Order: sequence, then structure tokens, then C-alpha cells
Amino acid sequence: MHSLALEMMQLGHRVTGSDDAIYEPSKSKLLKAGLLPETFGWFPEKISKTIDVVVLGMHAKEDNPELLKAQELDLKIQSYPEFLASLTKNKTRVVIAGSHGKTTITSMILHALNYHEIEADYMVGAPVSENSKTLSLSETPDFVLLEGDEYLSSAIDLRPKFLWYSPEIALISGIAWDHINVFPTFENYVAQFEAFINSIEAGGVLVFNEDDEVLKKLVESNTHPIKKIGYRTPTHFTKEGTTYLETEEGSLPLMIFGKHNLLNLAGAQWIAQLMGLDSSDFYEAMPSFKGASKRLELLAKGENSFLFKDFAHAPSKVKATCLAVKDQFSSKKITICLELHTYSSLDPEFINQYAQTLEAADEVLVFYDPEALKIKNRSAIPPESIQEAFVHSTLNVFTHAAKLNTVLLERTYSDEVLVMMSSGNFGGIDWKALQEQFR
Repeated sequence: MHSLALEMMQLGHRVTGSDDAIYEPSKSKLLKAGLLPETFGWFPEKISKTIDVVVLGMHAKEDNPELLKAQELDLKIQSYPEFLASLTKNKTRVVIAGSHGKTTITSMILHALNYHEIEADYMVGAPVSENSKTLSLSETPDFVLLEGDEYLSSAIDLRPKFLWYSPEIALISGIAWDHINVFPTFENYVAQFEAFINSIEAGGVLVFNEDDEVLKKLVESNTHPIKKIGYRTPTHFTKEGTTYLETEEGSLPLMIFGKHNLLNLAGAQWIAQLMGLDSSDFYEAMPSFKGASKRLELLAKGENSFLFKDFAHAPSKVKATCLAVKDQFSSKKITICLELHTYSSLDPEFINQYAQTLEAADEVLVFYDPEALKIKNRSAIPPESIQEAFVHSTLNVFTHAAKLNTVLLERTYSDEVLVMMSSGNFGGIDWKALQEQFR
């Protein structure tokens, strides 16, 4: 939403907005652009008939005072994806969907296009590099590349976000049950992806991960008149800590690693090709791809130790990251520190989905904040339930951020890989001090 405000201002529109909390780097960017609200919170008096459209973010509730005022005045109200769809209706829409890998695949495609100085509009979940934007809109490019999320569009628009886009070209990276607060059964969750397939323009193209049996069955049984292209894990090997991709032009060294990332690369190559970039040009760009921000991101490297940060939280993502790290650093101790942060991960009925997801790790630290459960009006989860759910012999549970921070900073990291997994921030961990432990 903050990126959209900045982008619309750049396009010459008058933009105002409200939020109850704004964090960096958005805060500084909005301040520089003159868009940072003087006071955080909701002010219905700001809503008037002079507003052309109200864009409603997904975190605003149904009883939001400004939303109620906009409804009272009968203003045009759109969710973020509906507004984005209206802005890009004259472009060829390319949508990257799936339970995992969306941001990385989108980032790979953008990296390859940027490498060859090819313009495309885009919306991605995390920056491709520290200086890049997450949203770029302009009149010139023919293509717009969109990360397609299956989560709800807004509090008053309960359809999945990706159903707004009606793409000509689409990719699904895989299906693994997530967002159980919205999709209570696995069948209900899969049905959203079936609806997405049917939303692709007739005569369009769907690229999909054939290694995912659920997805493969769903695609092959679908009768929507589109072209279907499957992809699998490409041939590769690891040598002296580096993963090499085998191509027709030789072995290609990569900065990324893990089966899930190689699958992402295979899917990204097909999409880039459909957008006009041939395979040799795509592969030429890949050795310099470092990964999307926070996606198995290398934060620090010592003489023989590594610190990674990963945006993993769903069981399938947690397992994929753990296996990737173990495969890449098989001779080192693998320590996983996981924060249970989302509605799904803190659900007593769902938590058993994490069973054996971290069995490849030598040591596991799990953190969750009981206060966060209270705020979300969720039932308390005793540490013993966490230990039983994960089924890992060396698992230790932390419920106080300060205690976890102390334990991590008191350690000496030698011949070890520490992976910090979360969609949150571990209750405010001292990242700078932790990085220093690896230098």
C-alpha cells in the first residue's frame, strides 16, 4: 500500500492516506515524498466527496472509521488488487502464483529482464535488490509482471487477490495448505487455485511445477482452453559449496541453492521466454542473481560459519529451506531458529503440520510470543505442545524474545550455519549484534 501511494504520486496523482503504524523503510520514503501522515490512526473527517477512489488495504477492518465514512458517502472503494487490475487493463498481464516461491520467481524474471535492459511494469513481494522498488507502473512497457497472492483482497472483498488479474500468462509454483484462518480445509484451499486457472484468459498459457503431484493432477484435470507447460527440477550438482546448473552451454555457477530455488529458476526461465527473453539470455543473467530480500538471504559470513535470514513460516517452506541448507552445507552443524508468527502457525489444530519439517537440522530453536496470541484472541499454546508437534529431539522452545536474544548472542559459531526463519522479527532481535558474531 505504501509503495502504491508513492507510485501513484510519481504518476502525477494527488495521494493521501492513513495507517495505524508505519515502519522503515516505508516511513522514510513516505516522509521524503511528503506523504507521511502527520498523525497515525483513522480520521473519518479526512474522507470527502472530492476523493475519486479509496484503495482499501487488506489489514483495514470492516469497522474502520474511514471506510465507514467512505461507504456513507458512496465513494468508489477498491481493494489493492482491484485497483492494480484497473491500472494495468491495457497491458499483457503475467501472474506468478503458488503457495511458495512467488517472490523469488518474480525476482528472478525481473533480474533477467533488468540485466538485458528490458522494461516491464511489476509488483513483487520483496525488493530484488536493496535499491529497487516493489512496484513500478508506467505507460511504456507492454508487460506487467505481478506476484499473485491467494489471500483475501480486503475486509469487504473476500475473493483471493489473484482472481482480479485475469492473466494471459501465468505460473503456479506449487500447492501446500496455508492461511487456514481463511481456507479451513485443504480442499477449499486447492479450489482457489482451480479458480485461478479458470481466470486465465482463454488461449493463454499456464506454466506449472510438475514435481508437485497435487498441482499436476489439478492442472491435467482442468478443461479450461489454455496451453499448459510443465517444468521440473533442472539437472544440477554442488561442488565446494557452490551449486551449478547444467545447461546446453555448460555448467552455470549460481549464488542461490536448494531444490526449491532450482525449481523456481526453471519456472522463471519459461516465463521469461514467454515474455520474449530466450533461454541463453536468461541463463546468462542468473549467476549474478543473489535472491530476493529475506528469501534465504545471507546476512553474514565468518571464516567457516554462515548466518541466513529466511521468510519461511508455512510448513512446506520451512522444510524446503531446511533441506536446502543441509544439502548445501552437509559437513556443518545446521541450527534452525524458527518464529511461529502467523495465524496458521499458532493454530493448535494446524501446528501438527510441522511434524518432521526440521528433521534435517542438528538443533532447533522455536520462538513464539504468548502476548501475540492474546492480541489475536487465540488460545494459549503450551511449549510442550510445540515440542510434541515438531517431533525433533533437540528442539528448545522460547517464549521471551530477550531470552532468545541472549542465547543467540552468547554462542560461538564455528563450522555452523544458523538460519533465522520468520515472517516476523523475533520480537525485536538485535540483528547487528548477531551478524557481528559471524565476523
